[in-house]
Amino acid sequence: MKFGTIGAGTVALAFAREALATGHQVVLSSRRGPESLASKVAELGRGAFTATVEEAASLDYVLLAVPWPNVEDALRSLPAWNGRVLIDATNPFIEYSPKLVLADLGGKGASEVVAGLAPGARVVKAFNSIVTARFNEGPIKNGGRRVIFVSGDHPEPTEFVKTVIEGFGFVPVYLGGLATGGRLQQAGGPLAGRDLVDFGSP
Repeated sequence: MKFGTIGAGTVALAFAREALATGHQVVLSSRRGPESLASKVAELGRGAFTATVEEAASLDYVLLAVPWPNVEDALRSLPAWNGRVLIDATNPFIEYSPKLVLADLGGKGASEVVAGLAPGARVVKAFNSIVTARFNEGPIKNGGRRVIFVSGDHPEPTEFVKTVIEGFGFVPVYLGGLATGGRLQQAGGPLAGRDLVDFGSP
């Protein structure tokens, strides 16, 4: 699979490294343009490419990994989604320093907001609840495998994202649709940032 990314920060790069290691290709993009990502693509190596945000977002599976204040701008004026899949790895922090501050979403889940900004996209929530430093340590911890939560309203792309997570060596745990599962795993939810380990899976 060739994945696009909207954003090329720590989350997108962590995802890209795992995807490339398991035989996928990744097209990175950021609002600063393709030229700004040349060194990152060179470091990632074979299978990594750079493109405009519009080009990366035209692929069948696209990872959204930008800071929450940039989400609306990142999704504005993109090609019609027409059922393409948007993997939402965002968390609704409006401030990061000196402390984390959550956005007021008016009772909505973050992925529901993302879905509203990307009409026609099939949104799958994943890769947001595990702290990037733990993700980069790899799937194995104390003899078990780390868990990555997944939520989505569309069975086919949700199952595919689960197989990608399994390919990375992690254990995917489905939490339900975006309105329920998405809120459980997003920042502020009870499962956010939890470094959980499954000892029962082979």
